[in-house]
Amino acid sequence: TTVAWRIAGTTTYALEGSAFIAGAAVQWLRDGLGLVASAGEIEALAASVPTTDGVHFVPALAGLGAPHWDQDARGLICGITRGTTRAHLARATLEGIAFQVYDLVDAMRRDADVALSRLRVDGGAAQNNLLMQLQADLIGATVERPVDLESTARGAALLAGVGAGLFGLQEASRVVQLDRRFESAVSEADRQTKVAGWRQAIERSRGMLLSDPE
Repeated sequence: TTVAWRIAGTTTYALEGSAFIAGAAVQWLRDGLGLVASAGEIEALAASVPTTDGVHFVPALAGLGAPHWDQDARGLICGITRGTTRAHLARATLEGIAFQVYDLVDAMRRDADVALSRLRVDGGAAQNNLLMQLQADLIGATVERPVDLESTARGAALLAGVGAGLFGLQEASRVVQLDRRFESAVSEADRQTKVAGWRQAIERSRGMLLSDPE
């Protein structure tokens, strides 16, 4: 838990989780592997194949954050065959980002014992329509993308308005202009099959830190 805000003497807490590498995984495809010339190309490339064809990419390029907390984990690409293309790897990268968010959402669901009906997103990666659809499919809930993707600045301004007495918290929470909603479009059975594959890949990536030979 973390402090969300304190208003009129009442402190409200939030659940917070961190994935160390998310959008930076796309940058690695661009700068490290040269698979795309720009980050914006990945959506079309990933969408050119219907699935990853069994490929999983665990983007633990700086270890794994919540809820695994394994600094010795390392990035892993598994399930590769001779039929694997850069498009499959691009799609697996987007899924790897979405799976990390799924892990966080799943942990929060269990900790708070509440069902999630919608997830509001922000940041540069939220511009990727395919990523947002994959996210909705994995968490089994609606993903809402606002017109203004800089939610941190907007939230600070709204809380300042609440503090100044211009409006209340309920009013502030409704000051969001949505750009698009993404609805889950997969069955629970398909979702659990995909999650099971991710869990196997995660376990393979953990504890892989080895000392350099002398």
